[in-house]
Amino acid sequence: MDQPVPHTDIRVDGWIGRLPARLRPYALLARLDRPIGTWLLFLPGIWGILLPPGVPMARRIFLIVLFGIGSIVMRGAGCVVNDMWDRDIDRQVARTAGRPLASGALSMREAALFLAALLLIGFNILMNLNTLSQVLGASSLILVGLYPLAKRVTWWPQLVMGFTFGFGAPLGFTAAADRITPALFALYAATIVWQLGFDTIYGFQDMEDDARIGVRSTSRLMAGHARLFVGICYALTVAGLAAAGWLAHTGYGFWLALPVAGVLLAWQVSRLDPRNPAGCLRLFRFNRETGLVIALAMLAGLLTR
Repeated sequence: MDQPVPHTDIRVDGWIGRLPARLRPYALLARLDRPIGTWLLFLPGIWGILLPPGVPMARRIFLIVLFGIGSIVMRGAGCVVNDMWDRDIDRQVARTAGRPLASGALSMREAALFLAALLLIGFNILMNLNTLSQVLGASSLILVGLYPLAKRVTWWPQLVMGFTFGFGAPLGFTAAADRITPALFALYAATIVWQLGFDTIYGFQDMEDDARIGVRSTSRLMAGHARLFVGICYALTVAGLAAAGWLAHTGYGFWLALPVAGVLLAWQVSRLDPRNPAGCLRLFRFNRETGLVIALAMLAGLLTR
């Protein structure tokens, strides 16, 4: 009888498969085969750029392009740091055993040089932002460095991930508005709980392996109450977005579009089954569409302000 193929989200087909063999491991290390992570880093930045009033549209468009490039680079850098920390753990998990550092396709020295190149590009992008955003962007590197440690010391690594990946929201806000306001904090809080919810869904893929090797996660902690927990996270997301819109005095278009995002989040909860890894991966990826709807709500609010 054929053995079941271990579940993995690594993709070596498509354009990745057409890269020269020497470059392919670097693309996989930066997760270029899975752009969903870049989207989920990029989208909160768009929210932050579109939310504050009084910013010229040309400036917003420039920042969105800049943040798009930066999201590719810094998501890649974050993945390199994560894999450098986790290479021994990754070897023991079916979904991650094929990662370049875990499999030996790249050495730690090669990964470190690649990380330095990515950080240099990210630094040059950061220099195009205002001083407040430069300070915030530099401080976010502390979160990037500490996130991989979270699973070793807490049952809430997904919450730490929310603070880390969600940092694009306040960074985008300050890059556009050059100030800190209560709306920024509401938006950041909404982003954190959104990412806590979807990363908990993502973590359901690894529960058996995580339990075997002793890795902690919100997914393992909340497995018996999966829908309730993710539902609470997503309800708080909508509440936080509503608070951000109200504090920023956004237009009526935002309020017409925000319920659509709420419906998409509720649909995810209704379809969630932590025992179905492939289904959890599909729901996780669906947050790109959900995040785009939220971005459109921000744009609608801006245009009707």
